[in-house]
Amino acid sequence: MATQETNPSFVLRAVKDVAFEDRAIAPLKDPYDVRVQIAQTGICGSDVHYWQRGRIGDFVLQSPIVLGHESGGVVTEVGSAVTNLKVGMKVAVEPGVPCRRCDYCRSGSYNLCPDTVFAATPPHDGTLSKYYTTQADYCYPLPYTMDLEEGAMVEPVAVAVQITKVGNVRANQTIVVFGCGPIGLLCQAVSKAYAARKVIGIDISQARLEFARSFGADGVFAPPARPEGIEEVEWSEKVAALIKEKFGLGEGADVVIEATGAQSCIQAGVHLARKGGMYVQAGMGKENVVFPITTACIRDLTIRGSIRYTTGCYPVAVDLVASGKIDVKRLITNRFAFEQAEEAFELVRQGKENVIKVVIHGYQDKQRGVEKL
Repeated sequence: MATQETNPSFVLRAVKDVAFEDRAIAPLKDPYDVRVQIAQTGICGSDVHYWQRGRIGDFVLQSPIVLGHESGGVVTEVGSAVTNLKVGMKVAVEPGVPCRRCDYCRSGSYNLCPDTVFAATPPHDGTLSKYYTTQADYCYPLPYTMDLEEGAMVEPVAVAVQITKVGNVRANQTIVVFGCGPIGLLCQAVSKAYAARKVIGIDISQARLEFARSFGADGVFAPPARPEGIEEVEWSEKVAALIKEKFGLGEGADVVIEATGAQSCIQAGVHLARKGGMYVQAGMGKENVVFPITTACIRDLTIRGSIRYTTGCYPVAVDLVASGKIDVKRLITNRFAFEQAEEAFELVRQGKENVIKVVIHGYQDKQRGVEKL
């Protein structure tokens, strides 16, 4: 008798407790459902955060979930009403499916939909399984020039597209990005793709700054250590002045993107934005920080937060990668087999400066040999 196929999955059972499980493959329930065989999955900091702490804000782990949400794969089954996809197509999977009916969704800001089913956000399962079922309109066909590793990297590119969209990044502007991790680097690259005049990357890691210089930044800067006896807010203002002077920013940058969540960077970023400029908070660190609100008011800054993606971000991200304007392959520093998922997560948790993006290959049936999706 043929054995019934299962769905091998990498499951977060509780805080710091992960395991591989063979789960059942559920049938498609909706005529617009599709099943995707996952080929590549990138690890995001939020995945690690749930693994180590079990919560991000209001999202609390209360039951086991499959991890992972940055994925590309191949369509293996489609619902009866699906017309935009066919079996065998390579796709990038957008991990959040909103309700499509609330005011947020109808306005295009579906990232704010309270009923979004988002992969690997409690209580919903993520994509680190052999198969993942989602809705057809949240899968984006990849051109033949893109492989599935690039397909998985569409997700972080879409995050950067949303951040620059929120910041209203335009041609001939000066952009300063705090943080040269994956999202910071991609914000720099997207800004250059949008013809920004000058893009500056800020980080404390010299290795990451050197990478940023070759990837998307016109210039880079490592803030000097704060001297003893000087308060953090005062020193942050001095750091902002140093950046303005070094790069000839005059009164400041048109757009400041903060992608670290560090209090000192937040403070420096506010002081660095020009009068009437834009400050975008994308990094998440401590939930509460000391913020120079008077400076923000006096300078008439527009202060925005950014989360996930909105209408149009995923198609733009696919185009940026497919056109070669953003070479996401260069960000991938480490690759792991599906069975090495915990090892991959541990590497990301360690936060080594030479590790930028870690990708996990999809599950492969051993009896069929190596599948190259």
